[in-house]
Amino acid sequence: TYVFVVVLLISHHERTLPLFDAPVTKSCLLDRDLPAPGGAGCTANEIQLLIRVMEDHTGSVHNKACKISLNASGMPESLIWIRSERLTVRSSSEIGRFPGVAPPTRVELTIQSDVGKQEEGGCRRWFRKICPCCCKRQNSESYDVTDKVEFTKPPTPNTTPEPAKPKPENGEMKEFGGRIKVLFDILTQSSKTRHVKLSVCSVDLLSSKSGVNRTEHHTDLYHGDELIIRRGQTFQMEIEFNRPFSPDTDKMHLELKTGPLPLVSKGTHVIIPLVEHLEDERWEAKVTEQTRNKVKLSVNSPATAVIGLFGLTVTTRSAKDEEPTVHNPSKDIVILFNPWCEEDTVFLDDEEQRKEYVLNDTGRIYYGTEKQIGARTWNFGQFHEGILDACLFILEKSDMPPSGRADPVNVVRVVSAMINAQDDYGVLVGNWSGNYSDGISPAAWSSSVEILRKYHSSTGVPVRYGQCWVFSGITTTVLRCLGIPARSVTNFQSAHDTDVSLTTDVYFDENMEPIDHLNSDSVWNFHVWNDCWMARPDLPPGNGGWQAVDATPQETSQGTFRCGPASVSAIRSGHVYLKHDTPFVFAEVNSDKIYWQRNLDGTFSQIYNEKKAVGHCISTKAVGSDERDDITHLYKHPEESEEERIAVETACRYGSKPDIYCAPAAEDVSVEVKFDGEGPRMGHDAKLSIVVKNQSSQPRQTTLHSQVAVMYYTGVLKSAIKKDKMPVELSPNEEKIIEWVLPYQQYQNQLVDQAALMLTLSGRVSETKQVLANQTTFRLRTPDLQITPLGEAVVGKEMSAKITFTNPLSRILKDVVFRVEGLGLQKGHEVVIGDVGGRATVTVTEHFIPTQPGPRKLVASLDCKQLTQVHGVADIVTGELTGAKRLGHGSAEQ
Repeated sequence: TYVFVVVLLISHHERTLPLFDAPVTKSCLLDRDLPAPGGAGCTANEIQLLIRVMEDHTGSVHNKACKISLNASGMPESLIWIRSERLTVRSSSEIGRFPGVAPPTRVELTIQSDVGKQEEGGCRRWFRKICPCCCKRQNSESYDVTDKVEFTKPPTPNTTPEPAKPKPENGEMKEFGGRIKVLFDILTQSSKTRHVKLSVCSVDLLSSKSGVNRTEHHTDLYHGDELIIRRGQTFQMEIEFNRPFSPDTDKMHLELKTGPLPLVSKGTHVIIPLVEHLEDERWEAKVTEQTRNKVKLSVNSPATAVIGLFGLTVTTRSAKDEEPTVHNPSKDIVILFNPWCEEDTVFLDDEEQRKEYVLNDTGRIYYGTEKQIGARTWNFGQFHEGILDACLFILEKSDMPPSGRADPVNVVRVVSAMINAQDDYGVLVGNWSGNYSDGISPAAWSSSVEILRKYHSSTGVPVRYGQCWVFSGITTTVLRCLGIPARSVTNFQSAHDTDVSLTTDVYFDENMEPIDHLNSDSVWNFHVWNDCWMARPDLPPGNGGWQAVDATPQETSQGTFRCGPASVSAIRSGHVYLKHDTPFVFAEVNSDKIYWQRNLDGTFSQIYNEKKAVGHCISTKAVGSDERDDITHLYKHPEESEEERIAVETACRYGSKPDIYCAPAAEDVSVEVKFDGEGPRMGHDAKLSIVVKNQSSQPRQTTLHSQVAVMYYTGVLKSAIKKDKMPVELSPNEEKIIEWVLPYQQYQNQLVDQAALMLTLSGRVSETKQVLANQTTFRLRTPDLQITPLGEAVVGKEMSAKITFTNPLSRILKDVVFRVEGLGLQKGHEVVIGDVGGRATVTVTEHFIPTQPGPRKLVASLDCKQLTQVHGVADIVTGELTGAKRLGHGSAEQ
């Protein structure tokens, strides 16, 4: 029988061998230092059982025994296997604690097991496989702790043997059993580690919405329980193996792959090694905890990582020449941009702004005219079910290679192209014709959620229809969902420059009548685009921060209908030579309106320069409130200031008409259009005031030509509905007010979307030949939907809201439909109303069950052919299941 010899190096003083109470870690293996010991001493019975454990679990080192070395304090320092020997055993009654002897003393402990009872050990089974001829099968049931053990000490001259100690009591044996289990685990671990091939049993990405990963990465608001992380930040995961993992002998790494052809060189195939210390700018993983077969990893991602959907695999190997084992847990990881990470180019150093521009899932979009600014609530819904998948689908459907997703400039540029369907089968079809019979009217939308989900579920069939505010709302949703701070921005009197002159040109004939076919430039009543926040390392310093991006298909950029990102700082300074599409955005907000008159020989002469014609009241929702924030100062210097004039002239030098500012302009007579309050209302006569002022000390005389035309909000005229001539005589320094009226009967059957009209005034001062020109747009205000919450708003409890609408027209509205939606309150759906009589009032009651606590918005809009831009919103604060109180109030949107 093979038995083992334990050689114990014992100090000079009498002591017992301490046993380990410290936790056993992965480093407690063969030929490794042991953890700091402590606790009670180890009896001879414990040594006896320990040796039997060794015999059963030593595996490939079956021909070695164990030596325990003690340090100066008598603590075990190392565990080393030595050669085995055959020894004999005497009565167990002689077993006692080891006496102190002068060092070095060699104590031999021997075991001889009953062949009839002893089960063949693991070492012998292993040796039998290697050399069957040398081994003979031994059958045994188990070991008995009462087996006879003899401790033999080398004879010492003139000494007498120490008397035997009494047997340990039952309580001591129980204590011994618990302590010896630790050593048993060490040996078991050692044996298995050396013999069993390491493989992964399971992977836990700790992806619960309430877990540490989703919370620390600010992704707990996203629907579902998949792992959604932000780059430049560590995340945790747990891996369970088929046996304990040993960093000294086992090898492991993680792999992430995205795209159809993942490449390490492109950042789309990421190999994550196991390291002892993490570095910020690398993909690395570190073991932070280990319990039996489980390890917990902390994984670091660089702030320049590719964003998108990644597949995860875990690769393990136990020996150098062993074939690796690859485990695919069928779990994906979504990586997003990180505005909370200073090293990320989208970093935004203001928590309140991050809450608004990344985490807020509702907002307000402004429309109308500079003197009649309206606001409508929009549900961005970036965290809603299916929206993240839809946003990732948009990136996949684009022509951008996956490696390009590391740069937010590339991502934003692709998003601006993919939101419109003009040339790449993007999300939304633009329609400004007024005919929406085969789709949904742009004015009926109040949320991005339904549009994006329709597009995704149809695998890329464009949704019909949208206009600029819808394109902007969807862009805000997609960018916020991907982690890029974004907001919707409205520019009133927004120019559309078609010839890259960086001016808005208006052409008249010899009689001062507009030449329609030449007036391709237009000024939109309002236009909505987006700002997104990022650094611009591709531009000169100082051009980071807010960047303008426009998804509405107006003009092509490098052959595709897209616009931006253009640095707002560069736009303000007139640095139109910086990419991307800065000249176009500059013209929208700060171009001069140049009036030209045709001469008798067919040439044109510049007759008037209107410097303050475009770029008014640039608006976005304020941070933390529903108020309007005027951000005009970010896009342009104060009108007619020296800085503003320098910016305009600098920009125009890079345009198609660099000498545009050579002609002088006379300024002693001015003309302006005003109206009272919020302006004319739908269903009533439109009344305006024309103010003509003589700023000279001499009398002036002129004839004003007026023309009012129905206009699409894009600045395109449909048809003129009224023309007038008004002679005007002015005394020195006189200001004259002319009342102008457009009867309801003249426009009631002519209006198009937005109910917009343009009044054009022109004339020439007889004494100075100064040209007078003015174009004023206005809209006929529509009524609002009044929404009144009824009862308590509590999660899981049904409540209701009353929606009221009054027809402002004297004629019947046909096929009226309400569209109602509230994130966390009510899924988007239609309520068919039917016909509504002239001046009639209709009321409907909506019943719904809130699903999410906190402040919510219930949004409704009206859709019918005769009336557009009718909507309303109610603020509702939803309480938890207990202790909820009354909540909410209705509000109209103007």
